[in-house]
Amino acid sequence: MAAQIGAPAAAARAHEALFGYWAARRTVEKLPGRRDLDPADIKRLLPTLSLIDVLADPLDFRVRLAGTGLYDVYGREITGRRLGDVYNSAAADYWRVELAKVVTQAKPAVGVHSLAWRGASHLSLLWLRLPLASNGGDVDMILGYDAVIGLGQVRSGVRAA
Repeated sequence: MAAQIGAPAAAARAHEALFGYWAARRTVEKLPGRRDLDPADIKRLLPTLSLIDVLADPLDFRVRLAGTGLYDVYGREITGRRLGDVYNSAAADYWRVELAKVVTQAKPAVGVHSLAWRGASHLSLLWLRLPLASNGGDVDMILGYDAVIGLGQVRSGVRAA
């Protein structure tokens, strides 16, 4: 039981670390852009980090970069793929709604999503999505972090410091 309680706490700490890093790079007037991020600063989080491009007309999303730890979650490489190429239709719709909120509100979002669509209903993703804007205002990319939780385990991909 202690492992089940501790695992989500480790995932939450990783989320807090990434959120703190992102927040330190924004100002009251401007969101950070991709150029404001240095992977060396967040090296231990890289395995389950993602960068998601925001595509316009119609609004859609493409995974620009997916950490190596996400391969196990998706069972294949997802870099360069649109949501509809990664997920079944219900999961793709879920992510379109959640990512659209990040874009339109220009605010971070966090949630839990079941991996039942992958045949792993005993596992969930504890996810964090952070808006990035190359011009400081219009969200054109999203920084993501995922931790797999369930059955007393967590696989956040966090490397030892």
